[in-house]
Order: sequence, then structure tokens, then C-alpha cells
Amino acid sequence: MDKLLNCFKILSDETRLRIMVLLYRREFCVCQLCGITGIPQPNVSKHLAKLRDMGFVKDERKEQYIFYSLNIEGELFENILQNIVDNVEDYPILKKDLEKSKAAEKYIELANKK
Repeated sequence: MDKLLNCFKILSDETRLRIMVLLYRREFCVCQLCGITGIPQPNVSKHLAKLRDMGFVKDERKEQYIFYSLNIEGELFENILQNIVDNVEDYPILKKDLEKSKAAEKYIELANKK
């Protein structure tokens, strides 16, 4: 029951929800999440730490950056995030975040080809 309650606590905060939706698509470092969301780095880092401490995200160091990805167990939480992403047209802020993340992905792909 605690895991379920924590799931809804996580999703009840706009910043954490935005981060979780972005991480549902792919892994990001803090600077990328800040660039996409426009949220200051200390706030993003604070929320990522809380998500990590609760076991919802994991981190991995790659060179000088730490990348975060989802660490979700169970279908309920994944189904909730999938439903949000599938209906992103209903959530303008999330839609804008996902559009920005796609643009960032294209930029990263182009940079890696050089």
C-alpha cells in the first residue's frame, strides 16, 4: 500500500510529474531536464533526489554527467504514465515538454554524428 500512496504523492507535484513523463520517454541529465522544462537546476535536482530516494528513478554517471532514468516496478505506475503520454494533447505543459525533448534528441543525434 505504501508504494501506491507514494506513487500518487509523486504524481501530485507538477515538477515531479513533468520529470517523470520526460523520463518515461528516455534518460536525461539534470541540465537537459532544466533546458526542457525551464525549471531552475536546484529545483530539478531536489525533485530528482526525492524520486531517487523513493526508488522511482535511478542514476548513472557517464563522464561528467549523471543521467537519470525511470526505475518503476509494477504495471500500475507504468500504465498511468503511458496513459498520460497517450493523452498528452490534454496537458499543454507536458505536450510542450515532450516536443522540446524531441528537439533535444535530434540535436544530440546530430552532434553525435559529427
